[in-house]
Amino acid sequence: MEIKYKPSGKVLRDFMRDDSFFRGVRGPVGSGKSVGCCIELFRRASQQAPGADGIRRSRAAVIRNTNPQLRTTTIKTWLDWFPEDKFGKFTWSPPYTHHIKHADIELEVIFLALDKPDDVKKLLSLELTFCWINEAREVPKPIVDACTMRVGRYPSMREGGPTWFGVIADTNSPEEDHWWPIMSGEAPLPDYIPPDQAMMLVKPESWTFFTQPAGMLEEKDDQGNTTGYIPNKKAENYKNLPDSYYPRIIEGKTRSWIDVYVMNRLGVLHEGKPVYPSFSSVHLGKEPLPTNRDLDILVGIDFGLTPAAVFAQRMPRGRWLILDELVCTDMGASRFAEALNYKLATEFPDHSLERIKLWGDPSGDFRAQTDERTPFMIMRAAGINVVPAPTNDPVVRIEAVATCLERMTDGYPSVMIDPKCRVLIAGFETGYHYKRLNVPGADRYDDRPDKNRFSHVHDACQYLFCGAGEAKKVLTGGREMHVIRPAREWDVFKRQKTRREPRLTRFQV
Repeated sequence: MEIKYKPSGKVLRDFMRDDSFFRGVRGPVGSGKSVGCCIELFRRASQQAPGADGIRRSRAAVIRNTNPQLRTTTIKTWLDWFPEDKFGKFTWSPPYTHHIKHADIELEVIFLALDKPDDVKKLLSLELTFCWINEAREVPKPIVDACTMRVGRYPSMREGGPTWFGVIADTNSPEEDHWWPIMSGEAPLPDYIPPDQAMMLVKPESWTFFTQPAGMLEEKDDQGNTTGYIPNKKAENYKNLPDSYYPRIIEGKTRSWIDVYVMNRLGVLHEGKPVYPSFSSVHLGKEPLPTNRDLDILVGIDFGLTPAAVFAQRMPRGRWLILDELVCTDMGASRFAEALNYKLATEFPDHSLERIKLWGDPSGDFRAQTDERTPFMIMRAAGINVVPAPTNDPVVRIEAVATCLERMTDGYPSVMIDPKCRVLIAGFETGYHYKRLNVPGADRYDDRPDKNRFSHVHDACQYLFCGAGEAKKVLTGGREMHVIRPAREWDVFKRQKTRREPRLTRFQV
């Protein structure tokens, strides 16, 4: 039997010709990645040197993160090219296994969904020749490391060993702080990743990453704004798709969805309703924002084991410039105080501590049962004079930021964000959202933003805006507040009991 297959583009062809220990290809939907990986497994099995009996033996594992996705997508694609009636029986009970016997080839393919601890244990007990990680953006780095340990173990060296062994992977575009873009050099290492984890994200010399071209091209106006999309003739696998494939799938989709699945750009996708629907590309600075030496640095802080800080300046006419962010994980208040001091000293050296105003989560002034010190005490001991934000009401906090996003100042957006605030921007786009409720009928969402890795830096941003006076404007509609005081002092303990109606105390504004 002859299998006729030709790689659908230069990138996919280079990917299959490469002999690196780890090879990954990233591309848009419909670019032929999964089919290419299926063919690559069988091709490498056919290149395996025969044993003493003339049989070319190899064993592969195919990894997907969930069992439903494994059955409906990965296995279906595999059987489209290697059907049971021609290549051997497929075992439909976990672990799903396809025993292929074709000519002098014996290939055992084991399909694993690593959504349960027992499935991970199965992987660690396998002896494989090679491994395919399907949709690698949904697979954590420790699983990838486990795959690299299990390949090259079959056939044994007594039988001649494997001719080639390694790991191949395909994926749609992941987020910027995913292990894939960091190791491929497409995104910088985030500040919040600890040094021990950072060592795991250094690309080995035997790892190679390939990136396919976008499925479509953007049409832009004179100001550089996207006005539409046209087919990209350099897109891979285009000849195997209907002419209307990409124009049809982008209909009714959000900009972030198109960027990830069609334009092959790093981005964030979350199912939910954005907290700030008025946010758009006009709020993003095309270049790094300058720091004004004559204006104070304003900082908002969120505490906890995932602390965050947002740094900004407010121009005299009320325009906000968000300059930087600090996002950390698994970090207590003491270490976060050190990181915050270092950030202030390196990024804003022209500003003394007296010219840096800081507001934090008001709940950070409460003592824990295991520690008498509060985060505010720890910060002040480190020389950081942070004060509680005036409110912790989530409605007021969100509205304080939302009204600024909707406001214009001198013909420009009142909020401008530096492009290096990656986590904050990703949260504004879709990451910081109201979670969709799993109820029948019309779409319904939670009334509070979802607590995820984007919520902490956005809490810090809200404390910043509230502390600098935006919450006061929300509560008063922008009018000046007048404190109402009694006309004279009144001691309730000196009041005499009487049956007459109590006299009303006069107040003045």
